[in-house]
Amino acid sequence: MRISARNRIEGIVKTVEKGEVASTVEIEVSKPVTITAMITKEAADELGLKESDVVEAVIKATEVMVSKE
Repeated sequence: MRISARNRIEGIVKTVEKGEVASTVEIEVSKPVTITAMITKEAADELGLKESDVVEAVIKATEVMVSKE
């Protein structure tokens, strides 16, 4: 399946909880991933980012979709 979304992380479904209207799917990430973020130079300067810093990648989205080939 080809989609334009770039914040895609492969994993294995661990649980599926089915409700009357919605289902919750727990996905375990199966391999190391690299997340690339594009931020402003000002933000990078304010954070004082440099190689080997420990940071958190916060993925801002209105939804998480699940795809299966």
